[in-house]
Amino acid sequence: MGGSILVTGGCGFIGSNFVQQLLARQPACRVVNLDALTYAGNPNNLAALEGDPRYRFVHGDICDGEGVGRLFGEESIHAVVHFAAESHVDRSIAGPAEFVRTNVSGTFALLEAARRAWAGSGQGRFLHVSTDEVYGSLGETGYFTEKTPYDPRSPYSASKAASDHLARAYHHTYGLPVLVTNCSNNYGPYQFPEKLIPLIFNNALHGRDLPVYGDGKNVRDWLYVEDHCDALLTVLERGVVGETYNIGGNNEKPNIEIVETICGLLDRLAPPLATGAARRSLIRFVKDRPGHDRRYAIDAGKIRDRLAWAPAVTFEEGIEKAVRWYLDHPEWLVGVLDGSYRTYYEAMYGDR
Repeated sequence: MGGSILVTGGCGFIGSNFVQQLLARQPACRVVNLDALTYAGNPNNLAALEGDPRYRFVHGDICDGEGVGRLFGEESIHAVVHFAAESHVDRSIAGPAEFVRTNVSGTFALLEAARRAWAGSGQGRFLHVSTDEVYGSLGETGYFTEKTPYDPRSPYSASKAASDHLARAYHHTYGLPVLVTNCSNNYGPYQFPEKLIPLIFNNALHGRDLPVYGDGKNVRDWLYVEDHCDALLTVLERGVVGETYNIGGNNEKPNIEIVETICGLLDRLAPPLATGAARRSLIRFVKDRPGHDRRYAIDAGKIRDRLAWAPAVTFEEGIEKAVRWYLDHPEWLVGVLDGSYRTYYEAMYGDR
């Protein structure tokens, strides 16, 4: 795979992992990383690529259709991997407007730019990266498949559902070479600490309360981020245009088990608390999130059977790798939490 690939949101959690893996596996590629650098976008995640002629960072907004169109022309973009999105459910409940703007209008602007750039060429691939939350909530049994009807329950998942439908509509209406993926909960290096695993890690490390929604028995399927990036590269390289692929980790866990696992790892790998207490003593059950989906679980049989992909990292391996990564990179977590990574951004890119 050669040529220029536009990655949106490449300074975020999954995006930065993907850019690193893509350039490591495909040395002939050039990556153009378009990122608005909102609170969760950290250019420091990709500082090692500075000066690499295969990598270009562009500070910009996916909603700027004119600017996105210019990028297609300047770089002869032949593929798009679209991560850029507002993604935190709690934030979507407090302020849904930005989710509609970025996730719906931003996806529309990208699709339009790709349609115009590739019109009549028979070229291009547009990989739209989405979430299993668009499917709603499961009972105690069953799995989400690519044919599960959409039933979003939060402004976040509704905005992602809308963008999924737009992407598919551009394929069916205009012949745009779109692929869609819906993944389960990711975890691993560079995840912003508003999400469950890095939030619990940081609080438990420092002896703070560990808030758990409701009874803690909401179930999610957990996918190590490097496995997810490997699956995305597989879909980008070999996926059938117009198809959707569910990507799961085969690791269903209730939230309370995740929290207790992190506590146990930190009790083993980090200095003990000053009180000498086990970290699970810090768990505090709090009022449940409005509309909190009870269970998500992905059936990843299609991508396994048709593209020969399966996750390589078990949850037990992945969660220890994640905890060790955060322990080994305290400066990254501190910089994100105190906002000092913004100083790096301002020095590199000014106030653009």
